Amino acid sequence: MTRRSKPDGPHRKMPRCVPTTNSAETAEEASPEASESSFPIVGIGCSAGGLEALEKFFNKVPAECSVAFVVIQHLDPRHASTLPELIARAAHLPVKEVKNRTEVRPGGIYVIPPNKELSLLHDTLHLLDPATHGLRLPVDF
Repeated sequence: MTRRSKPDGPHRKMPRCVPTTNSAETAEEASPEASESSFPIVGIGCSAGGLEALEKFFNKVPAECSVAFVVIQHLDPRHASTLPELIARAAHLPVKEVKNRTEVRPGGIYVIPPNKELSLLHDTLHLLDPATHGLRLPVDF
């Protein structure tokens, strides 16, 4: 009889991701009030100190996951960001820094660039220049 070893620490296995479907009609047929997307898009907001949590999270997301992730981190607007490269070291999914009008696809991680605000419309990410006055809140713009 073979014994199964327990996972290290209090971590549990991450639930399976949503299976990929090629038909937008499938999602609409399942629920008449379904959103425009035929796949989930998850937004993750964090402060500048959130890198470790992002690495731990994305390390647990399997490569066959069909969820899209959009990461909005408070970044210094005066410096280039290495956040996509840092997340990519831990992730099993492709990581991209968002460019204006980036189409969101299942199984991808999309990272906001510095000194930009971000909106999502019809599965497309749009970059906006931040307001020139007041407090910058990239997650709650």
